Amino acid sequence: MLRSEPRFDPKRKRVDYKKTQFANASYKDQDYPYRLSFYDVPPTQEISLEEFEVWAIDRLRILAEIESCSFRNKSPQETAAHLEPLLKKYLPLSSNSSAAGGIVDERLRKERRKDHYSHFILRLAFSGTEDLRRRFARVETMLFRLRFQADDSRERRAFVESLNLNWEVVQDDEKRELGEQLLAATPGLRRLEEENWFKVDWTRVPELVEHRTVLVKKGKAYVPMREQTSMVLTEFSNRLDKALELTSRALPRLDEDDRLTPILDHLSKNFATPDAAFSDSDSSLAGAPINAANIDTLSQHFPLCMKHLHTTLRKNNHLKHFGRLQYSLFLKGIGLSLEDCLIFWRQSFKTITDDQFNKEYRYNVRHVYGDVGGDANRRGRGYAPYSCQKILTEHPPGTGEAHGCPYRHFSVDNLTSMLQATGVHDRDVLRGVKEDVEKKRFHIACNRVFEWAHKAEIKKVKDEGIWGPAELETIVHPNTYFKRSYLLKNLGNLPKQDVRMEE
Repeated sequence: MLRSEPRFDPKRKRVDYKKTQFANASYKDQDYPYRLSFYDVPPTQEISLEEFEVWAIDRLRILAEIESCSFRNKSPQETAAHLEPLLKKYLPLSSNSSAAGGIVDERLRKERRKDHYSHFILRLAFSGTEDLRRRFARVETMLFRLRFQADDSRERRAFVESLNLNWEVVQDDEKRELGEQLLAATPGLRRLEEENWFKVDWTRVPELVEHRTVLVKKGKAYVPMREQTSMVLTEFSNRLDKALELTSRALPRLDEDDRLTPILDHLSKNFATPDAAFSDSDSSLAGAPINAANIDTLSQHFPLCMKHLHTTLRKNNHLKHFGRLQYSLFLKGIGLSLEDCLIFWRQSFKTITDDQFNKEYRYNVRHVYGDVGGDANRRGRGYAPYSCQKILTEHPPGTGEAHGCPYRHFSVDNLTSMLQATGVHDRDVLRGVKEDVEKKRFHIACNRVFEWAHKAEIKKVKDEGIWGPAELETIVHPNTYFKRSYLLKNLGNLPKQDVRMEE
């Protein structure tokens, strides 16, 4: 699937005959007649390593946002509205009717090719454990549901017919024979003539059986046409579950390819909290007084991890190495200049002399900003501020250290006390945070607190059309938290064009 020079190793073991099914792929261009797909046929065309990684990351953004909407109890309608602009941005998938003459053109083929490949790449990344397989299947099914419900009715019908699902249509004689039972089992239906039914094994529609919306007789479920979506989704989910199990058995063979394993490992780790690359626009805040003298005031907009570092610094007049590094990078990211950052740290370390500060700490601050340090510091740009994913997974804090993520590294009691000290007293929010932490949804807990603290402002920017769903996607970077908080809390003090989140 990737372009590379052929490699031959005479010492390499002969491939087991049972695995030859994976070695006989026919490399050819694939046709994509429909917008929707059950992903039954693996991709076989060549793609570059860059495409492999970028396409997977784009799809991961969508899946993580779907999971986040689910965790935050958004309705299907709210989820669809929230995801619409994100799908257009990261994973567009247009219908045939959007093309001239309804013919699949090159634009549609590129969109569908990216969708096809990105699904299979993430299938590889998330087949390693039962938990990852279950989560991947769940959010992929939710994505398929969104697309299926939004699809053009004519194209959707053609797609379903192409699946050859072997649904037996209930004939008129049998429909009349079971008339009373069918009407009783179909809520809202008054006359048989208003509906037609499929007949399938009841095991294929367990969700409908569970909710008692179908007639079950002699092992068969009589499913009204209106429930076609549920049947298709169940079929999609069942096929994906089986495919993921097969993929997990083939995974050990990928260990031989040192190009793919690191990428797949990185993707699977990011399913917990998607990594977020930092861009210069994240620090662009028109009119914001970002200087050493205002850090105390600005700290009201900090996420809990940075508030904890700031509070600890003010209390102890000192932070240990990883705390200084995490906090300095964050301050750099919000737009604090190197000169102001040096002033800030010097004033904060009140118990040491100028000579000691210059010898032990000044160089490290300059190094963070790229002012010193040679090639490792990439032409004066320095290091990027830490994302939530990096804070969650690297350098857990030890005794006397204040870095890390409070949602992950604090006990529930200590976390609750800290949230209450910052003004979070809503019982439902605190209960939700506790549940999130217990289920290891740390960034969701942080977003829950953010949305509670800014609920009035969020409603305002939504109602007035100042921000759209894309500007309110799940926060996965401390600097995004700060910028969004600052803009929301200063809606009345800034021109309308300055309160928009930049892409």
